[in-house]
Amino acid sequence: MWKTMKVTDYMKWGPLTLDPGVSLFDAMGLLLENRISGAPVVERGRLVGMFSESDCLRGMLEARYHGIDIGVVADYMSRELQVLPAQTTVLEAMEVFLRLHRRRLPVVENGKLVGQISRHDILRAMMEMAAENGIVSEA
Repeated sequence: MWKTMKVTDYMKWGPLTLDPGVSLFDAMGLLLENRISGAPVVERGRLVGMFSESDCLRGMLEARYHGIDIGVVADYMSRELQVLPAQTTVLEAMEVFLRLHRRRLPVVENGKLVGQISRHDILRAMMEMAAENGIVSEA
């Protein structure tokens, strides 16, 4: 079962995305409002980065320390992208999460962003599998 469960069965389809020109304050507001720890950054339909709570903290600290304006998402987003192809299994995704120490990863199909999966989503998949196999009472 683990080897056939796909990330597309558990990921969030069409996740909240951020524009690289959005101010850090607006991006922080969106993360808080949507109760998420990060979001893909998309420009003209292309995935160009990932933006996280850590990026918010770094931006705030740098602005305060250097006495500058807070800036925009593009100033602080991660540009080194680690993505999962849509055909990735949950087991493969678990290995990637552990190796990269990420909280969430974008999922792409034919080069386009189709979703985002988090460690929380992987845990939910594991609980559902355990419940289906009678290992736990209910997921």
